[in-house]
Amino acid sequence: MTCPKFDNLELTLDEDGIAVLYLNRPDKLNAFTSEMVREFLAALDYTDAEDSVRALVVTGRGRAFCAGADLSAGAGSFDYAGDDVFRDEGGLLTLRIFRSLKPIIGAVNGAAVGVGATMQLAMDVRLASNLARFGFVFARRGIVPEAASSWFLSKAVGVSTALQWCYSGRLVAADEALARGLLHSTHDPEKLLGAAKEMARSFVEHSAPVSLAVTRQMIWRMSTAEHPMAAHELDSRAVQARGRSADAREGVSAFLDKRPAEFPDRVSSDLPACFDWQGEPQFR
Repeated sequence: MTCPKFDNLELTLDEDGIAVLYLNRPDKLNAFTSEMVREFLAALDYTDAEDSVRALVVTGRGRAFCAGADLSAGAGSFDYAGDDVFRDEGGLLTLRIFRSLKPIIGAVNGAAVGVGATMQLAMDVRLASNLARFGFVFARRGIVPEAASSWFLSKAVGVSTALQWCYSGRLVAADEALARGLLHSTHDPEKLLGAAKEMARSFVEHSAPVSLAVTRQMIWRMSTAEHPMAAHELDSRAVQARGRSADAREGVSAFLDKRPAEFPDRVSSDLPACFDWQGEPQFR
């Protein structure tokens, strides 16, 4: 399978279905640009649509994960002038990651500052090099948190920690990020990507791809439902739809036969119709 080519990103795919998306401006510490946002969105469209992709790992080339927004425009880097209603590009990215139909793991290989830190918050799990640093530096630049991080960050680390990190804008070491719940684990730099891929394989090796896609969206979207009845309604419809699927028949048969399951359903064609899996609230 030939992956699409990008100017600022690199996408690879292993034989076992684990894709790796590299932020690929190492000479600029992978500083984020509008073009990178567009390429990242296109990469996610590809990984969702391509059934050979089972899970996605996101990491950086070189010594940084992402040093934040590209500030080459100087003092006016954040001056989004104009009469049109502005939409934060970091938010466009995290909302698209939120809608992903494939598991996404962040493998934070180095400094992750500004959008380099906030883009990770919509990923399912974050692993990091023990040399990584995280910076929610917005107030130090005279701006405010972006990329929908005012929604995501407190869910990962709690309101108090989120505010401490954003108030001070200091660099947070990997061990502190681990202790506060931002990270699942830390690793020696040379072992990080292998650990992320191994985790991805553990997600997909024995599980039905459609069930993973539906489960990801159920967990994320129901995490802030006002009442568990909303989850019960969605669960009931999804269980009914998946229970009559070829995957369910195969899963039970394989269990009873004591053999590995070979799930026939595909994310590209067999998502249940009980929910708008790609929908999100309208921007006003």
